[in-house]
Amino acid sequence: MDVTRDWRISGETRTSSVIVILTQLVHEMNTNTVEAKSESHNTVRVGTAGQISTFAVHVTEWKRVFLKRSFPDRRFHFLPKNLSTKDLERTWKPRILAAGPCEFFVWGAAWSPALAAIATKQDIPVWFVEDGFLRSARPSASRTSPLSLALDSRTPYFDCRQPSDLEVLFSTNDFKADAALMERARAGIALLLDSGISKYNGGPQRTAEEMYGAKTRKRILVVGQVEDDASIQYGCPSPMTNNDLVRLAAAEQPEAQILYKPHPDVLSRVRPARSDPAKVAHLCEVITESLPLAEALRTVDHVYTITSLAGIEALLRGIRVTTAGSPFYSGWGLTDDRQPHPRRGRRLSLEALFAGAYLLYPRYFDPVTGEQTSFEATVAAIKRQLEEPDVRRLSRPTWRPWGPYGVLGWRHLLTAIVAPAIRRAGNDRDVEDFRADPIGFFRGLSDRRLRLVGRILYPFG
Repeated sequence: MDVTRDWRISGETRTSSVIVILTQLVHEMNTNTVEAKSESHNTVRVGTAGQISTFAVHVTEWKRVFLKRSFPDRRFHFLPKNLSTKDLERTWKPRILAAGPCEFFVWGAAWSPALAAIATKQDIPVWFVEDGFLRSARPSASRTSPLSLALDSRTPYFDCRQPSDLEVLFSTNDFKADAALMERARAGIALLLDSGISKYNGGPQRTAEEMYGAKTRKRILVVGQVEDDASIQYGCPSPMTNNDLVRLAAAEQPEAQILYKPHPDVLSRVRPARSDPAKVAHLCEVITESLPLAEALRTVDHVYTITSLAGIEALLRGIRVTTAGSPFYSGWGLTDDRQPHPRRGRRLSLEALFAGAYLLYPRYFDPVTGEQTSFEATVAAIKRQLEEPDVRRLSRPTWRPWGPYGVLGWRHLLTAIVAPAIRRAGNDRDVEDFRADPIGFFRGLSDRRLRLVGRILYPFG
């Protein structure tokens, strides 16, 4: 799940180190300091008649083109990622109030109480936006346009504190009465399982036998997550770490083979770990290499998870699932739940769960045109992309003889100089993001000092 873009390294020490490194680079190039331009005075583009004025919150630079292309009926106004209270009151609140009928798009769960108050007082519709459950042909979310989105008018789908549109759909829709939908759901499940496609795809093609060894007893997979991720913050009422989950599985399944698969972003240091896998290594086998989810589940008998989407993918494969949190697919009679679900008293079939989560709730988008499409077409698009690796390669800024990268594009030369500093302070994912869009990378950082360094390096973007 894609939360507000932040510098993916934690701690003041790492932030200070990258500032020192980049500042030295700037000094060595004798670059004159350029005053950072205020982000609060973005030009509002004029839309065509009939467009909805949409004020988008927490949307990183690289996602904006995708949103404009995918929602041509919206006239987007992107609020600065680091909007101050002063700029909100002086610039953006008057703009919102003067817009007439409008709406908010909020990427993620958390947003400014001041903006929320404006929405409530002015009765402005709010859409919480998240990646859908089929996202891309890449093994991570790094700077690739999502192939599906979940738009929710109540709260993000992973927020168990109150009912989301998805929960209301599960609670009220008469799935049994729609024979065509149920048939489509059965076909969709078969299509997903036969293709091996998951939310994220691609990556090294290893086998379960290579990673797990020969199967000689019951096999349990503990699915690790990013422990400070919003899906756990909002979807697990009782505190629970990955190590706690391993201990629970080991206590309940003492005779089984316990496999613990930490989240790939934790293993690659893209996201911080709150618990150390080494502390539970005596209880399980820690899987530290990448393995496609479909293959990771193929020989497993039981999955333990907090709120991971891997749980619903396991259900689709007929695997027993224990949930320590309250993911959207729990509480409907299909999972072994360790949290109470007082609002979710209805029992759903697997086909109904799939129909709600994959067919009715998300919006799918054609990767070429951006037009809305279907679940089936999206599966086909991912299959094509997986067969054409070059399609999945991230683009780089186009060379031009003039523009934001300077005369003859000389500032492109900075990429090779700055990338090692970013790798030392961050990780390979940060370097990949930086190389794809150096200007957008720095503009999207939360630390004001790092954004200023970016303005010095790339003053004209």
